[in-house]
Amino acid sequence: MASSSYKKYEIRKRDPNPKTTALLVIDMQNYFASMAKPILSNAITTINLCREASIPIFFTRHCHKSPADYGMLGEWWDNDLIFDGTVDSELITEIGRLSKPDEVVEKNTYSAFENTRLHEMLVEKKVEEVIITGVMTNLCCETTARAAFVKGYRVFFSTDATAPSDSEMYEATLKNMAYGFAYLVDCKRLQQGLFGKGMK
Repeated sequence: MASSSYKKYEIRKRDPNPKTTALLVIDMQNYFASMAKPILSNAITTINLCREASIPIFFTRHCHKSPADYGMLGEWWDNDLIFDGTVDSELITEIGRLSKPDEVVEKNTYSAFENTRLHEMLVEKKVEEVIITGVMTNLCCETTARAAFVKGYRVFFSTDATAPSDSEMYEATLKNMAYGFAYLVDCKRLQQGLFGKGMK
Protein backbone atom coordinates (compact mmCIF):
# COMPACT_ATOMS: atom_id res chain seq x y z
CA MET A 1 0.00 0.00 0.00
CA ALA A 2 1.41 3.36 -1.03
CA SER A 3 -0.22 5.40 1.74
CA SER A 4 1.35 5.34 5.18
CA SER A 5 -0.75 7.60 7.40
CA TYR A 6 -0.53 4.94 10.13
CA LYS A 7 3.19 5.72 10.54
CA LYS A 8 2.56 8.50 13.07
CA TYR A 9 1.03 5.93 15.42
CA GLU A 10 3.94 3.53 15.05
CA ILE A 11 5.91 4.74 18.05
CA ARG A 12 6.79 1.30 19.42
CA LYS A 13 9.42 -0.93 17.82
CA ARG A 14 10.31 -4.48 18.72
CA ASP A 15 11.44 -7.70 17.05
CA PRO A 16 9.80 -11.10 17.63
CA ASN A 17 11.63 -13.60 19.79
CA PRO A 18 11.86 -16.76 17.63
CA LYS A 19 11.99 -18.94 20.76
CA THR A 20 8.54 -17.85 21.93
CA THR A 21 6.79 -16.79 18.71
CA ALA A 22 4.25 -18.45 16.41
CA LEU A 23 3.13 -17.35 12.95
CA LEU A 24 -0.59 -17.26 12.23
CA VAL A 25 -1.50 -17.42 8.53
CA ILE A 26 -5.12 -16.34 8.44
CA ASP A 27 -7.61 -17.66 5.84
CA MET A 28 -5.37 -17.80 2.77
CA GLN A 29 -8.10 -19.70 0.93
CA ASN A 30 -9.39 -19.89 -2.63
CA TYR A 31 -12.44 -17.83 -1.66
CA PHE A 32 -10.09 -14.90 -1.08
CA ALA A 33 -7.64 -15.71 -3.91
CA SER A 34 -8.07 -12.45 -5.82
CA MET A 35 -7.71 -10.39 -2.65
CA ALA A 36 -4.71 -12.43 -1.49
CA LYS A 37 -2.86 -12.36 -4.81
CA PRO A 38 -1.01 -9.04 -4.18
CA ILE A 39 0.41 -10.33 -0.88
CA LEU A 40 0.94 -13.97 -1.82
CA SER A 41 4.67 -13.59 -2.42
CA ASN A 42 5.18 -11.77 0.88
CA ALA A 43 3.07 -14.32 2.74
CA ILE A 44 5.22 -17.12 1.34
CA THR A 45 8.38 -15.19 2.25
CA THR A 46 7.09 -14.75 5.80
CA ILE A 47 6.28 -18.46 6.09
CA ASN A 48 9.72 -19.41 4.79
CA LEU A 49 11.47 -17.00 7.18
CA CYS A 50 9.56 -18.49 10.10
CA ARG A 51 10.33 -22.06 9.00
CA GLU A 52 14.02 -21.13 8.80
CA ALA A 53 13.82 -19.71 12.32
CA SER A 54 12.02 -22.85 13.61
CA ILE A 55 8.96 -20.78 14.51
CA PRO A 56 5.71 -22.80 14.80
CA ILE A 57 3.16 -21.96 12.11
CA PHE A 58 -0.61 -22.31 12.16
CA PHE A 59 -2.84 -21.88 9.11
CA THR A 60 -6.47 -21.02 9.71
CA ARG A 61 -9.19 -22.17 7.35
CA HIS A 62 -12.53 -20.40 7.65
CA CYS A 63 -15.44 -22.72 6.85
CA HIS A 64 -19.04 -23.47 7.79
CA LYS A 65 -20.59 -26.90 8.13
CA SER A 66 -24.22 -26.05 8.95
CA PRO A 67 -26.49 -23.09 9.82
CA ALA A 68 -25.75 -23.84 13.48
CA ASP A 69 -22.26 -22.36 13.08
CA TYR A 70 -23.15 -19.31 10.96
CA GLY A 71 -23.53 -17.03 13.98
CA MET A 72 -23.98 -13.40 12.93
CA LEU A 73 -21.99 -13.95 9.74
CA GLY A 74 -25.01 -15.43 7.94
CA GLU A 75 -27.08 -12.32 8.55
CA TRP A 76 -24.24 -9.89 7.95
CA TRP A 77 -23.09 -11.38 4.63
CA ASP A 78 -26.49 -12.59 3.36
CA ASN A 79 -25.36 -16.21 3.72
CA ASP A 80 -22.51 -15.67 1.22
CA LEU A 81 -20.25 -17.84 3.35
CA ILE A 82 -17.40 -20.32 2.86
CA PHE A 83 -18.72 -23.85 3.09
CA ASP A 84 -16.61 -26.80 4.15
CA GLY A 85 -15.89 -29.29 1.38
CA THR A 86 -15.91 -26.70 -1.41
CA VAL A 87 -12.95 -25.58 -3.51
CA ASP A 88 -13.40 -22.10 -2.05
CA SER A 89 -12.75 -23.45 1.45
CA GLU A 90 -9.38 -24.98 0.58
CA LEU A 91 -6.09 -23.21 1.13
CA ILE A 92 -4.61 -21.50 -1.93
CA THR A 93 -2.38 -24.07 -3.63
CA GLU A 94 0.87 -22.18 -3.03
CA ILE A 95 0.01 -21.86 0.67
CA GLY A 96 -1.45 -25.33 1.08
CA ARG A 97 1.74 -26.99 -0.07
CA LEU A 98 3.62 -25.16 2.71
CA SER A 99 1.26 -26.38 5.43
CA LYS A 100 1.11 -29.61 7.39
CA PRO A 101 -2.20 -31.22 8.43
CA ASP A 102 -1.59 -30.69 12.15
CA GLU A 103 -0.94 -26.97 11.55
CA VAL A 104 -4.38 -26.23 10.07
CA VAL A 105 -7.00 -24.75 12.40
CA GLU A 106 -10.62 -24.59 11.24
CA LYS A 107 -12.63 -21.60 12.39
CA ASN A 108 -16.12 -20.25 11.76
CA THR A 109 -15.92 -16.59 12.77
CA TYR A 110 -13.53 -13.66 12.51
CA SER A 111 -11.33 -14.58 15.47
CA ALA A 112 -9.02 -17.58 15.15
CA PHE A 113 -9.35 -18.06 18.91
CA GLU A 114 -13.14 -18.35 19.06
CA ASN A 115 -14.50 -21.93 19.08
CA THR A 116 -11.05 -23.38 18.25
CA ARG A 117 -8.14 -25.01 20.09
CA LEU A 118 -5.67 -22.39 18.89
CA HIS A 119 -5.02 -20.93 22.34
CA GLU A 120 -4.39 -24.40 23.79
CA MET A 121 -2.10 -25.28 20.88
CA LEU A 122 -0.07 -22.12 21.45
CA VAL A 123 0.15 -22.77 25.18
CA GLU A 124 1.37 -26.32 24.49
CA LYS A 125 4.23 -24.85 22.46
CA LYS A 126 4.95 -22.20 25.10
CA VAL A 127 4.15 -19.40 22.66
CA GLU A 128 4.08 -15.87 24.06
CA GLU A 129 4.08 -13.86 20.81
CA VAL A 130 2.19 -14.16 17.53
CA ILE A 131 2.82 -12.75 14.05
CA ILE A 132 -0.38 -12.09 12.09
CA THR A 133 -0.53 -12.51 8.30
CA GLY A 134 -3.28 -13.33 5.78
CA VAL A 135 -6.75 -11.99 4.94
CA MET A 136 -8.60 -9.81 5.56
CA THR A 137 -6.39 -7.20 7.21
CA ASN A 138 -9.49 -5.45 8.53
CA LEU A 139 -11.64 -8.43 9.58
CA CYS A 140 -10.15 -11.79 10.57
CA CYS A 141 -6.56 -10.56 10.91
CA GLU A 142 -7.54 -7.56 13.00
CA THR A 143 -10.02 -9.50 15.14
CA THR A 144 -7.49 -12.27 15.77
CA ALA A 145 -4.80 -9.72 16.65
CA ARG A 146 -7.10 -7.97 19.14
CA ALA A 147 -8.12 -11.31 20.68
CA ALA A 148 -4.47 -12.35 20.99
CA PHE A 149 -3.57 -9.09 22.72
CA VAL A 150 -6.45 -9.46 25.19
CA LYS A 151 -5.31 -13.03 25.92
CA GLY A 152 -1.86 -11.71 26.83
CA TYR A 153 0.11 -12.47 23.67
CA ARG A 154 2.57 -9.93 22.31
CA VAL A 155 1.29 -9.24 18.79
CA PHE A 156 3.22 -8.47 15.60
CA PHE A 157 1.06 -7.46 12.65
CA SER A 158 2.31 -7.66 9.07
CA THR A 159 1.94 -4.59 6.90
CA ASP A 160 2.92 -6.34 3.66
CA ALA A 161 1.59 -9.89 4.17
CA THR A 162 -1.99 -9.05 5.10
CA ALA A 163 -4.58 -8.15 2.47
CA PRO A 164 -7.51 -5.77 3.05
CA SER A 165 -10.87 -5.31 1.36
CA ASP A 166 -9.70 -1.81 0.36
CA SER A 167 -6.97 0.72 1.14
CA GLU A 168 -9.05 2.76 3.58
CA MET A 169 -9.74 -0.34 5.66
CA TYR A 170 -6.03 -1.22 5.52
CA GLU A 171 -5.04 2.19 6.85
CA ALA A 172 -7.71 2.12 9.56
CA THR A 173 -6.59 -1.30 10.79
CA LEU A 174 -2.90 -0.41 10.86
CA LYS A 175 -3.68 2.78 12.78
CA ASN A 176 -5.64 0.77 15.34
CA MET A 177 -2.99 -1.93 15.55
CA ALA A 178 -0.08 0.50 16.01
CA TYR A 179 -2.04 2.62 18.48
CA GLY A 180 -3.27 -0.06 20.81
CA PHE A 181 -2.52 -3.66 19.94
CA ALA A 182 0.50 -4.64 17.86
CA TYR A 183 4.03 -3.99 16.71
CA LEU A 184 4.03 -3.53 12.94
CA VAL A 185 6.41 -5.63 10.84
CA ASP A 186 7.06 -6.38 7.18
CA CYS A 187 9.20 -9.01 5.46
CA LYS A 188 12.33 -6.86 5.56
CA ARG A 189 12.00 -6.00 9.24
CA LEU A 190 11.13 -9.60 10.08
CA GLN A 191 14.23 -10.94 8.36
CA GLN A 192 16.44 -8.35 10.05
CA GLY A 193 14.87 -9.07 13.42
CA LEU A 194 15.14 -12.84 13.15
CA PHE A 195 18.49 -13.17 11.41
CA GLY A 196 20.17 -9.77 11.55
CA LYS A 197 20.40 -9.53 7.78
CA GLY A 198 18.53 -7.73 5.02
CA MET A 199 16.37 -9.10 2.23
CA LYS A 200 18.21 -10.33 -0.85
